[in-house]
Amino acid sequence: DETVGPLESGLAWTVAWDPAERDFIGRPALTALRDDPERRRLVGLLLTGRGVLRAHQTVLTVDGTPLGEITSGGFSPTLERSIAFARIRPGLLDTGDGTCAVEIRGKAVPARVVKTTFVRHGKPVQGL
Repeated sequence: DETVGPLESGLAWTVAWDPAERDFIGRPALTALRDDPERRRLVGLLLTGRGVLRAHQTVLTVDGTPLGEITSGGFSPTLERSIAFARIRPGLLDTGDGTCAVEIRGKAVPARVVKTTFVRHGKPVQGL
């Protein structure tokens, strides 16, 4: 929607940053956001508990602090698990192992932060 830009959606590659003198509408705002360490990031989630990930579910840290929101999700027949894309604040995920939780019907269900590429050439990406 209007509140989310390309950098928070994993689409920075679509912005023509070069040459540096190239000007376009919104460049100062995007440049400031690009340099912001607190900018939300688009990540992949792999549910390790039972349930199905859906849009607008809240992503939580292990201790229950809100971390972000799922943008889209569902069951992956190839992985035989529920997967999702989520937009999260990076500073709160300090577990090192990428563990988090997702609030599903009032319960915190364990999940893991992974790269957004889940499947390549019909096969699960290594490490999932």
